[in-house]
Amino acid sequence: MRRVHDSVVENFNSQNVSRRCFRSLFFSFLLASLLISCSRAGETSGNRSAGGTALDTIPVVPVAKVTRTELSNEISLTGEFQPYQEVDLMAKVSGYVKSIRVDIGDQVREGELLASLEIPEMEDDLTRAAASVQAASADVTEARDELRRATASHEMAHLSYTRIQNVNNQEPGLVPLQDVDVFHFRDLESEAQLSMAQSHLQSAEQHSQIAVSEQARVQTLYKYTKIEAPFAGIITKRYANTGSMIQAGTASQTQAMPVVRLSQNNILRLMLPVPESDVPMIHDGETVQINVPSLGSTFSGRVTRFSKTVQTSTRTMDTEVDVPNPTFVLVPGLYAEVVLRTKQHLKALSVPVDAVEGTGDAARAYVVDSQGVVHVSQVKVGIETPQLIEILNGLREGDTVIVGRHSGLQGGLKVQPKYVSVKDDSGGKGHGG
Repeated sequence: MRRVHDSVVENFNSQNVSRRCFRSLFFSFLLASLLISCSRAGETSGNRSAGGTALDTIPVVPVAKVTRTELSNEISLTGEFQPYQEVDLMAKVSGYVKSIRVDIGDQVREGELLASLEIPEMEDDLTRAAASVQAASADVTEARDELRRATASHEMAHLSYTRIQNVNNQEPGLVPLQDVDVFHFRDLESEAQLSMAQSHLQSAEQHSQIAVSEQARVQTLYKYTKIEAPFAGIITKRYANTGSMIQAGTASQTQAMPVVRLSQNNILRLMLPVPESDVPMIHDGETVQINVPSLGSTFSGRVTRFSKTVQTSTRTMDTEVDVPNPTFVLVPGLYAEVVLRTKQHLKALSVPVDAVEGTGDAARAYVVDSQGVVHVSQVKVGIETPQLIEILNGLREGDTVIVGRHSGLQGGLKVQPKYVSVKDDSGGKGHGG
């Protein structure tokens, strides 16, 4: 009987333990379910906007501000440096090189003696011309003396004739008519001698002028034996040596050999072929930047002149840039790359290039307002750089525009803007939030 009783008690206690375990597990499961439900409710509540829209469904788009900056259009051209002026110095007269005082690379001043020629016969010409001038001068002196004598003789004869004529008029018959005629003849004869003396003096003076002119001509030719620098520059080539025979450098004698070549290199010319489409944008005085790859340096130049004519073969216009070269670091023949600015707007309203979709009248931009809503705006564009484009109409400074791809965007769509920075390589200050 006791065994049965003990068995019953043990079963009863075992059932109580199972019930307590079951009850504990049940309450644990219920608590976990409540916690999960609360967590999901919190997440659902946090992922919804004030209007009840889930944030994870709102697209994120890159945007940039509409700002004002400096924009410019530029073209890159290649040219070759040329001397500002260059000349082959030739002799005007034929002769032998007596001395040459310069060589390649020498810097010379304006008017400096470069070479001299030896022409012995020209010295004889100078002596002959000087003698002719002296002889002509003596003839002039003699003719003047003769004129003075003729003048005095004529005055005496004329005075005698006048007196005897007056006496004859006052007392007719007192002086024989034959005497009156003699004095009249002497007066006319002296007048003729006076005219002859005057003509002789004029002829002597003319011969004197001819002699002086001939002397000046010979002296001028003799000056050509001295070859001087017409401007300051550098000797870039030497054709002759001491003793070389130099022919007179005239247009009809193309075989005549120069003496030296002189180049002015303190200023260099850079000739650029500007395309036809950019010709209207070229202006005198515009400053340009010149890159010389062989030197790894950049120099400044100025547009000084252009041909104002488009070549039919290349459809380009020759434009010349003057480049100061005081230290002679640049030499003619070097190639250079020039960035020529054709258009420039200092305070242009601009956006990134990929913020504008379409071209011409179909150009438009996607504007994001303060509530994150997209609005499509038709725009009119101006000049364009590699990164930025000018907005002439349709946007205002400070507007937020979407950049990049616009597929799937439309007016009224709500987006999350994310600002990006845009740097303009052409000189613009860029955009960013």
